[in-house]
Amino acid sequence: MTRASPRAHFNSSRLTRFLTENAMIDAAPVADDVGQKLGDWLNFRHAIALHGVLNPEQQPAAPQPAHLRRAGVMTAEALTRHVDKVRAQLEQSIAQGAPSGSGLTRIDMPPAELDEPIEPKTAFEPYRRFYAAHQRQMEVSLQTLRSQVRGQLSKGAPSLQQLATLDAAFENILSEREALLLAKVAKLHEKRFAQALKKHIQQLSTLQAEAIAEGAEAPSATAVSPLPWLLPLRQAMRTALLAELDTRLQPVLGLVEAFNQYTPQEQ
Repeated sequence: MTRASPRAHFNSSRLTRFLTENAMIDAAPVADDVGQKLGDWLNFRHAIALHGVLNPEQQPAAPQPAHLRRAGVMTAEALTRHVDKVRAQLEQSIAQGAPSGSGLTRIDMPPAELDEPIEPKTAFEPYRRFYAAHQRQMEVSLQTLRSQVRGQLSKGAPSLQQLATLDAAFENILSEREALLLAKVAKLHEKRFAQALKKHIQQLSTLQAEAIAEGAEAPSATAVSPLPWLLPLRQAMRTALLAELDTRLQPVLGLVEAFNQYTPQEQ
């Protein structure tokens, strides 16, 4: 059976390309053997669990009655629409705020201004909370969506049932590592924020010194609102979140592709 990929490779993801193009991480090296890389991520307990999934003949399960397998099965078109709807809602939540009736919590971007005096150690904190809240929202929403899609596969052909079981195993095995990797993205934004703020403060100090020398009123740190140096960073955070959404969705899209391939259009 040809299986859809249960996990997108981070090196080829939209998120990694964004981080690389914005000089937030170094370009990814040429990939080594995929099997070796996966092995590096798995511990002994994970390997045993995965072996059981990949060798179902050693753990035979009673076949599910046909009438139960077919109950509640969505059409391929309906499942695709459902996935697209969830994706669109999360995209709107990141870009503009959660749409009405979506059930998503509204997570607003902090105001494009900073209180004076600017404290570098705490200035990023509202943005860290904003980013982390969107990551949690994506994680919860897409875990539910992925489970729903697997539920549809589990009611289909034996090959789809096996794929659903395999995907559940991979999600359980790799979710912790994925969370750790994605949590580092906020740290990269914080580093970039700190660098931009430091440059802003240095430029401001120069302007203030020149103003004092000329007998003029010294400009304040937040004299211009919104702060020009802050706007690109805010947009970069939204772009990164959209790229992360794309990365998180890859397993779901792979399952949907398999479902569309092996499920008749008419039920």
